[in-house]
Amino acid sequence: MTDVTDGVLHTLFQSDQGGHEQVVLCQDRASGLKAVIAIHSTALGPALGGTRFYPYATEEAAVADALNLARGMSYKNAMAGLDHGGGKAVIIGDPETIKSEQLLLAYGRFVASLGGRYVTACDVGTYVADMDVVARECRWTTGRSPENGGAGDSSVLTAFGVYQGMRASAQHLWGDPTLRGRRIGVAGVGKVGHHLVDHLRDEGAEVVITDVREDAVRRILDRHPEGVTAVADTEALIRVEGLDIYAPCALGGALNDDTVPVLTARVVCGAANNQLAHPGVEKDLADRGILYAPDYVVNAGGVIQVADELHGFDFERCKAKAAKIYDTTLAIFARAKTDGIPPAAAADRIAEQRMAEAAAARGW
Repeated sequence: MTDVTDGVLHTLFQSDQGGHEQVVLCQDRASGLKAVIAIHSTALGPALGGTRFYPYATEEAAVADALNLARGMSYKNAMAGLDHGGGKAVIIGDPETIKSEQLLLAYGRFVASLGGRYVTACDVGTYVADMDVVARECRWTTGRSPENGGAGDSSVLTAFGVYQGMRASAQHLWGDPTLRGRRIGVAGVGKVGHHLVDHLRDEGAEVVITDVREDAVRRILDRHPEGVTAVADTEALIRVEGLDIYAPCALGGALNDDTVPVLTARVVCGAANNQLAHPGVEKDLADRGILYAPDYVVNAGGVIQVADELHGFDFERCKAKAAKIYDTTLAIFARAKTDGIPPAAAADRIAEQRMAEAAAARGW
């Protein structure tokens, strides 16, 4: 445990990936809850970000993920034009075996103890029904069911935003936003990925999919008997000949020293968070002539939806905001070209400027 603490302190106080305002370790032995809540920034407003429920190999890995995801939410919310800072929570364990009403209620009490500094929502391993339970102990909960005053499944607009990012990428690279006839690989066809496939097929794209769950793949193939094929795994998907766009829609770290050199796609645009495994990968992509649509920009549709829930949810209003991801993505590509930097760095500069201006306005 000493090594875990030392690693956390180094990340928080010394690493370039740190700078978090607050990290809370939560434990409720009665229910088996072990959780980490990370608040990266509240410069723009209360931190907003989902709760990930995942069987991490170590506590250190869980803390590292919470820190990375929280930081990413600060940038995502800033680029989405939301008056929210960035935060994220992770619950350690297999949701298929330890998730219970008692555990979720205990978690809700921990979130409530922060007094509104952190607003939670769904993420990997948590669902609308879970947020309904959390909300019984915590009013700073979004992503609830419509029956309980919420916006429902945020994956719908997450997928829509990624689709808009793909259209912007096509416009920038090929001079036409249409995806008809393009071959697009989608890795992960779960909560977000299956909605994305629907958008792509509606426009006439050819889609190649993969997922670790056979039932998820079968659902897509049954829904789209034409125009969709499946490959064994992500390693096969990234090597598919003639791939125009690669969409990582599962867990982070998809773009790394092993995958980037063999990637056949001209564009990477997907829903997964933290796709760049480490600093420098964005340059590796640029050096190979691969256009990268920053993940936290194109996957912001979901957070746009849950943020709107705090003010009285209106789906059409949210969809109109999510549609602007197309324009935001194009603006990032333009800034990248002007500054001579990769799109990921351009997005970071724009987000950091907005956060810095907000902090200065508050006298921080």
